Amino acid sequence: MIENKVVLITGASSGIGYQTAELLANLNYHVYGAARHVSKMEDLKKIGVKPLKMDLTDELSIIEAIAEIIEIEGHIDYLVNNAGYGSYGAIENVSINEAKKQFDTNLFGLARLVQLVLPYMRDKHFGRIINISSMAGRMTTYMGAWYHATKYALEGFSDALRMEVKPFGIDVILIEPGGIKTDWGIIAAENLRKTSVNTPYEKHALEASKRMHNLYSSDKLSDPKLIALTIVKAITVTTPKARYLLGYGAKMLVFLHTMLPTRLFDKLIQKLV
Repeated sequence: MIENKVVLITGASSGIGYQTAELLANLNYHVYGAARHVSKMEDLKKIGVKPLKMDLTDELSIIEAIAEIIEIEGHIDYLVNNAGYGSYGAIENVSINEAKKQFDTNLFGLARLVQLVLPYMRDKHFGRIINISSMAGRMTTYMGAWYHATKYALEGFSDALRMEVKPFGIDVILIEPGGIKTDWGIIAAENLRKTSVNTPYEKHALEASKRMHNLYSSDKLSDPKLIALTIVKAITVTTPKARYLLGYGAKMLVFLHTMLPTRLFDKLIQKLV
């Protein structure tokens, strides 16, 4: 019964996570929305979403959030790992502490959540873990080394996890969005600008930052609802795909990355992003 299905969504206070929580709540799932800023989920509370405070860089907050769900529900059927961010900048300019924070958010915090949820999914011999990766896990854009490193790592992590948990009736699905109309790109562009001023990379980095800002301010990008609907599909269909690659530029750029010589693709990306 759908009424008994429990979903945990991270990064639920805005964008893709918010819209996914809204769609699933309207389908009568028991939805828990996790984020650092629970005040942004007041409207979701009105339709039955239960806000949870969670910081993926703080293991205790992860443990406490899972414990709260289990105390109320006794199980978790679907985990949507949506939270993440991109800290752009030349490798030389981004501090290792910032790089570690990005890995803690985009990979290690996610992995800890998976570890905590798996025993409950195994007990029911059912579960789906949906990891929101990116086309950034399949190809690399200019000045985004650390962000892309986290997404490449998430792709490998998800592939390994899918094979490990299949015997227990648990499925692992990767969602790989292209360009999506959210604040993500504006924030990444601003990070790139800040890390590059008064450095040897300033000229090229500021040009890239301007291109990124213009792209994410345009109407070219896909609506976040496209990804939210895909997550809902991965939850509701009988047999979900292992990967969903979709959104602005995703299929084209991944195809070009596969087909073009490496140095030619590098030149293309340096002009585009």
